[in-house]
Amino acid sequence: MTAFDFRPTLNAPDDDPYLWLEDIKGERALDWTASQSARTLGQFGGTQFDRDREALTAIFDRPEKIPLITRRGPYLYNFWQDAGNPRGLWRRTTLASYMKVEPQWELLLDLDALAASDGEDWIWRGASVEPERRERAVLRLSRGGSEAVVHRAFDLESLSFVADGFNLAEAKGGIEWLDPDTLLLSSAFGDGMATRCGYARTVRLWKRGADLLTAPVLFETGSESLGVSGHLDRTAESERLWFIEQSTFFEKIGRIGDRSGPKTRIDLPRDASWSGFSDWLAAKPRKPWTVGGMTHPADALIGISLSSFIAGERSFAILFETGDRRSLQSFFWNIGKLIISYLVNLDPRLEMFTPDRQEWTRRALDTVPTEGTVHLRSLDAELHETNGEVLISAQDPITPPKLLLLDLNAAAPFGAPVILKRNPENFDASGLVITRHEAVSTDGEMIPYTQVGPANGNGDAPVHLTAYGGFGLSRLPHYSSSLGKLWLERRGTCVVANIRGGGEFGTRWHEAGRREGKRLAHDDFAAVAADLVQRGITLPRRIAAEGASNGGLLIANMLTRYPERFGALFCTMPFVDMRRYTKLLAGASWIDEYGDPDKPEEWIFLKEISAYHAATPGQPYPPILLATRKRDARVHPGHARKMGAKLQALGYPAYFYESDAGGHVSGKNNRERAAFIALGTNFLRSAIGWQVDGVR
Repeated sequence: MTAFDFRPTLNAPDDDPYLWLEDIKGERALDWTASQSARTLGQFGGTQFDRDREALTAIFDRPEKIPLITRRGPYLYNFWQDAGNPRGLWRRTTLASYMKVEPQWELLLDLDALAASDGEDWIWRGASVEPERRERAVLRLSRGGSEAVVHRAFDLESLSFVADGFNLAEAKGGIEWLDPDTLLLSSAFGDGMATRCGYARTVRLWKRGADLLTAPVLFETGSESLGVSGHLDRTAESERLWFIEQSTFFEKIGRIGDRSGPKTRIDLPRDASWSGFSDWLAAKPRKPWTVGGMTHPADALIGISLSSFIAGERSFAILFETGDRRSLQSFFWNIGKLIISYLVNLDPRLEMFTPDRQEWTRRALDTVPTEGTVHLRSLDAELHETNGEVLISAQDPITPPKLLLLDLNAAAPFGAPVILKRNPENFDASGLVITRHEAVSTDGEMIPYTQVGPANGNGDAPVHLTAYGGFGLSRLPHYSSSLGKLWLERRGTCVVANIRGGGEFGTRWHEAGRREGKRLAHDDFAAVAADLVQRGITLPRRIAAEGASNGGLLIANMLTRYPERFGALFCTMPFVDMRRYTKLLAGASWIDEYGDPDKPEEWIFLKEISAYHAATPGQPYPPILLATRKRDARVHPGHARKMGAKLQALGYPAYFYESDAGGHVSGKNNRERAAFIALGTNFLRSAIGWQVDGVR
């Protein structure tokens, strides 16, 4: 009889024999990850993996893909990666040139050349261009994909780095230009400058040439807060600085001040989302808010004059109210107009409001697509430079994204948006149909999901099922070139589930799947898997489920709670050890979402979703691949490492893979990103017994 090491267990959660795998760069841990990754590549990295990796790399490198842009002054800026420039090029052009088939780009920085000359594993994390003269920028460079970045001053005329500029060693945080010689610095760099989550604890005033470590602190918070930030509101008549304290993930406090520090606290609920432009303020409380003799429901959008609000006025204009399947998704300002995006039973709708002392004028943006997934944002990076031009991205699971330009100043009715660019078709979508369905969860709630695949099946379709279900983020179906090429084109079926914990139906939907409700969100996902079988689409052994980060927690719980409903599981950058997650990297940031395991009353519900502790021998667990990245600075790679080690010790078909570079969200370049996806997909297909192109 096999003697298993059950540790850690739910009854003894702190008796953990795999703590050594939390040492990210420890020699013993690295030896283990290297041998495990080699084993996984040896098992699933054969001919088909090579084909898939090359196919995806070619797609990601296509010269016809849409160059994503943002405007600063007269130029559109873009960061571009392709086969010849795997790390990427920072470049710019004009709008007139961009609208041509072949835009003329001015090269600003070759990141591959910089990495070679510096001997550094640089990955681009963006740039902050000084908004007045636009002669200088501060670039953000990450080593290997880490969330911490190096700030380096860059001259946009000579296209060279500035030795005496604003240069900052590696740290989490960012900067905000006040003028060409002064920055607001929100950085964890320096002793005592980081919160326990590793983010900035102070906002400092940094003048050119001054010693950063002695720069005056304008605002600070305690180490228990998540962090602070500051920015200059250039839409105000006189200089107005905002100081934002993020006390928890879903709560923040805003203060207005000047270069000497904050002066006035904005008396909104801590859980409210809000945004201002000039003398106008729009806010969305997360919970019902009674103020000025009126109760505004959760997720309502309300507006008021900022100066009047500071003076004590509390009579808000009501702009939007949520419904059972009607929920606000986003709102932003452009040229003094407020643009809102909301969903009606998952279909996109967009409106614009023009504020006035008497009444806010409403106007539907009815020429924007109302099906599929639609996102709007301003073309201009700087709020004070917005001129009414907004970018629209529209797509669905079988229609590639297109980028459109809409002018909010156009006379009513709006003309059709101008199509700027279209992405090419990256897979054969002929014969595929998109349908929506609903599954009944354990408490009777109806859980919507979108299915994409052949119209007619034989009842054992290879199904790729995914969801997120956390932090109030909406997971809407989109055009996935990788799943399209590796799954749909080969006549498989893909499903996206809108489980609770997400934001598809507002705060109600999120709250139901948060903290104590996280287990219920996982029930939702299992219900969708069961519904696919009940509808005759597939069989449990043919369902391959995938999830990342919070979605990785979901997948790990499918292993331990609903193993009989799945044929294979791909679990990436996951949370799995809910006993120690708050002690690992930025884990304490997410106590609001999950709960605090150090509080006995909260460990009661957290242990129900701690797959690492729940795993026991003798269960019908399907094959699982746990994958992570060594430089992930958000979710500690120790989660995936420890879960893989325990499952193997219990005798299960568990595989592990760790990429050397790349951060929490993506790989370092298109080829590495393609390899990560191809490996996971090849594992899933193999585990559910799906042969592709005659090669398993």
